[in-house]
Formats: sequence, structure tokens, C-alpha cells
Amino acid sequence: MRNSGIKNILFLRILRIIFGLSGIFFLSAIIISFTTLPFWGIYWLGMSKTEPAISPATIIMLGGGGMPSESNLIRSWYMGMAAKNFPEAKVVIAIPGNITDSMSTSYLVKEELLIRGIQPSRILFENKGANTRSQALYCSRILDIDAPVLLITSPEHTRRAVLCFQKTGFRHVHALPAFENAIRADLTFNDDELGGRKVPAPDVGQSIQIRYQVWNHLKYEISFIREIIALGYYKLRGWI
Repeated sequence: MRNSGIKNILFLRILRIIFGLSGIFFLSAIIISFTTLPFWGIYWLGMSKTEPAISPATIIMLGGGGMPSESNLIRSWYMGMAAKNFPEAKVVIAIPGNITDSMSTSYLVKEELLIRGIQPSRILFENKGANTRSQALYCSRILDIDAPVLLITSPEHTRRAVLCFQKTGFRHVHALPAFENAIRADLTFNDDELGGRKVPAPDVGQSIQIRYQVWNHLKYEISFIREIIALGYYKLRGWI
């Protein structure tokens, strides 16, 4: 009975420490979300390994999800813009899947690129890589690693992608992070003018920070922490 009581006390202490640390972490995340640190963290991941692009021989779009999805649609948009700016470059869709299946993500991304004016003869596929490391390895087998490449991926993924391709042997790696553009409009409003029920709560119509910025920054924090952990693992494995 005495040993059981000691175990229970130890368990409760560990549980108390876990809850205490969780509370500190959550409170810190809320406080940081009111600052610009989350944005600059994502900006650093997106721009720290981005060099001015020379004319690439190949533009590589690293897939970020299904199709349609927010990540792949914005990357396809950037791919279309890059392909127009560098009309001589080949285009590689690096997304795993069956390229002959009309419902596969890689096939649907190709259809999206055709809509954006990219000629079918320019499009190649790397459809085996299941993560950034394997995508870089498979790309090195189908492309000239001495020729310049331009990577298109999400901002938080850009640093890891560039480092992976450099580690694989590509000598000239540039990147185009697919940043979102903020809406160019005044989004403020007067709560009372919209009618509805009167409630004892502060008006939020004039506060863009409360309505949008804090929540976006909380998402940025999650993305940043996830990417830092991924960078650490890739470094540990010798992939970057």
C-alpha cells in the first residue's frame, strides 16, 4: 500500500508538471501571437535560402497536398508565373502518384498548369518521392545536377527544400516561396451599424489584429515549430 501511495504521488507530481508546462507554452503562444515574431519566423524560413534566380533550366514544383488544395493551388499559380518568366525552362511536378490516373494529384496539377498556359511538352514528372529528401534524390536521377533549378514550395518549407537539393548534389538551387498576398482593402466596420443583438462585449470591427492577425500568427507558430523540428531531424539524418 505504501509503494502504491508513493507511485500515485509521483504520478500526480509529473501530471502537475506537464499541465504547468502546457499552460506556460499555451500562454506564451498567445502572447507571441500579438507580436510580429511569427510572421518574421515564416519569412526567415522562406527567404533565408532564397537567392536571386538566374535563368533556370528546370522549375520544380514540390507538391504540398491533394488537388484541389490551398497549398497546391497557390504553388501552381506561382509555377505558372515562373514558367512565363522562364519560357525555355522545363517544368517538373514532384508529387507521388500514378500520372496516368486522371484523378491523381499529379495529373490534376498538370491539368491546372495547362490551364495556365504551360505547354505539355515542357512538363515532366517526379512521382516517386514521398518526402523532401526522396524528391531531391529522384530529381537528381532525371535532371542535370549542374544545371540551375528553381524550386517552388510553401514559405515554411523553402529552407529545408533548398538544403535538401544542395545536399543531393544540385549546384545551383534557387527558390520561389509561395507567399500569400494580403487583401488590399479596408476590412474595418462598425459593429452597431450591422444591427443584430446588443451584447456586453467589445466591438471588434475596428480591430484587424483581433479578427485576423492573432489567429494567423497562431497558425504561423505551429508551422514554424513543425518546420524547426523537421530541420533538426533532417540535420540529424544527414539529409541537409
